[in-house]
This record gives sequence, C-alpha cells and structure tokens, in this order.
Amino acid sequence: MGDPKKHRKKYVTPTRPWDKVRLEKEAQIVIKYGLRNKRELWRFQNILRKYRRVARDLLAKVDMPGREGEYAKAKAQMVIKKLIRMGVLSEGATLDDILNLSVEDFLERRLQTMVYRQGLANTIKQARQLIVHGHIAVDGRRVTAPGYIVEKDEESRITYYRNSPFAKRELVAKAEAEA
Repeated sequence: MGDPKKHRKKYVTPTRPWDKVRLEKEAQIVIKYGLRNKRELWRFQNILRKYRRVARDLLAKVDMPGREGEYAKAKAQMVIKKLIRMGVLSEGATLDDILNLSVEDFLERRLQTMVYRQGLANTIKQARQLIVHGHIAVDGRRVTAPGYIVEKDEESRITYYRNSPFAKRELVAKAEAEA
C-alpha cells in the first residue's frame, strides 16, 4: 500500500484575522458561491497567489538573453495553456492577463457553480447538495467534490448521474415534451 502522504494545508490564513473590510468582502463571496467555510475561499486565493507569483517570475526572466529567456518563454506558454484549458483565461492571453485574474475567475470554474449556472440546480446551495449526494456526473463519472475544477472541455459534459432519480425525471420530462 505504501507510505501515506504527509497532509499539508492547501491554504494560508489571513495575517490580520479581524480586518473588517476583508471579512465583509469574504462573506459576500462565500454567500455568492455557496462555499461551506472561508477555508474553501482561502484555498482558491492560494491557487491564484501561486499563479501570480509564477507569472511575475516569468515576466522578469522572459527578456533575458540566451537559454534562460527561451526557457522562460516556453514555461510561460505552458502556464498560459493550462489556464486556458482550465477555462480561467481566454485564447490569446498573455502573462499580464494572469496578473489581472481574480479569485472569482477560479470560483466560477468550480463544479458547484457550473451545476447552478447550467440550471441543473435551483440554488447554489442545492447544487452543492446534489454534488455531495452523488447526483452529478462529469463525463459519465460521478463527482462528489463541489470544489472540483471543471476544465473547459468538460463543461458541456456535466449531467445528472445515470442512476440518479433526477436523471430519470429528466428522461420522463423529455419523453412528455416529445409526445
């Protein structure tokens, strides 16, 4: 079975825990995206922070002459392609566009948000419940993590899971509409 991996925190807590402005802004985001707690928000803030750091480092190295500059350009293209595939950036993006990203851009790519936006759930909280209870599938595979980041090509393949009662209701509704 192997040695278990060492658990590491995937988020960083704020340095000023009782900053009123930050708390109010975070509370609005938590409500808007139906997050369970602030840790989920901090996790995506950490992801954004890492991509921004990489973009800043690469911007500094791209103009260097020689191999280091070529390596930085290639790495920059890989990072941009990954963010485009993820659906966070649009085609033709540059490193400057990475620096302009916000945490909302990443939160929009969560499965919970996508299920709500596609109309599979009536509310953002119901979307979370459907996912956790196993009623949602991505590309025919059940996904029970509301924080799953949906890639751009998977976006159209979000449906109800085949054994879900919601899928059966949808089939009955389609049959009635055709008749």
